[in-house]
Amino acid sequence: MNRHTRTVLGFWPHLILLPLAVVMFTPIVWLIAASLKSQTDFFVYLFFPTTENGWMIDFSRLTTVHIVNFFGSAGMGRALANSCFLASTAAVLGSLGAAGGGYALARLRFKWAPFVTALVLGLLIIPPPLLLAPTYKLLYDIGLLDSYGAIILPIVAPAFGVFLFRQATLQSVPRDLIEAARVDGMGELTIFFNVALPLLRPMLGAFMIIMFLATWNNFISPQVFLHSTDKMPLAVAVARLRGVYYQDYGLQMAAALVSIAPPLLLFLLLQRDFVSGLTSGAVKG
Repeated sequence: MNRHTRTVLGFWPHLILLPLAVVMFTPIVWLIAASLKSQTDFFVYLFFPTTENGWMIDFSRLTTVHIVNFFGSAGMGRALANSCFLASTAAVLGSLGAAGGGYALARLRFKWAPFVTALVLGLLIIPPPLLLAPTYKLLYDIGLLDSYGAIILPIVAPAFGVFLFRQATLQSVPRDLIEAARVDGMGELTIFFNVALPLLRPMLGAFMIIMFLATWNNFISPQVFLHSTDKMPLAVAVARLRGVYYQDYGLQMAAALVSIAPPLLLFLLLQRDFVSGLTSGAVKG
């Protein structure tokens, strides 16, 4: 195969991916345009306001007043901080808890391991809304309602993550390596953090993104378990921007634009680990 043929064959995937990229980025471009348009231009122009010839963006009609009003709104800064704290804490603790549970099921020898594995698989088929009532009762009994712990504690070791890390441990952490570490006198916690966890880093990065996004977009649980307005996350605060008789669409779009910035930044930082974690179990070798 000559160089020209290889160039042509390598160019075809880009022709396929380019239209898909346009489709994926169109809503984001629309969101940016909607947050920068005035209330008058919101329903006049589909995207950015244009000049009279219709070919150029009329930058004089763009405004940042909606973004300024968002940060000036009462409680929005606190809601953004709440979401960052809840999502980052849940991502770290949930990933470590799931990794520890998956490692224990895969590499520790105990009598009830098959039963616990079956229990974890059984929990995967239970719809999360069915767990709201018993979780509320449990949090009420232990006195954690209306606290950040009410959001973080129920997802410290999710069943999906435990089973995911169990499979990753079986493939990525050799049993001989664990046995060698035990022979050297290392404890189980030391083996987990110094031997197993580095080998599980791709899956850990991928699952941290999954946990961060799940907590960041969590809308129902905070309204059930939290009562104080100053503890509500950004997802709930943005929804409350909607009025009864008047809608400030520009402000709502600006709030939506700000709300996607932290998850987007996290994905850009961990995208390599995310892709590696998703493909680590695809090919055995």
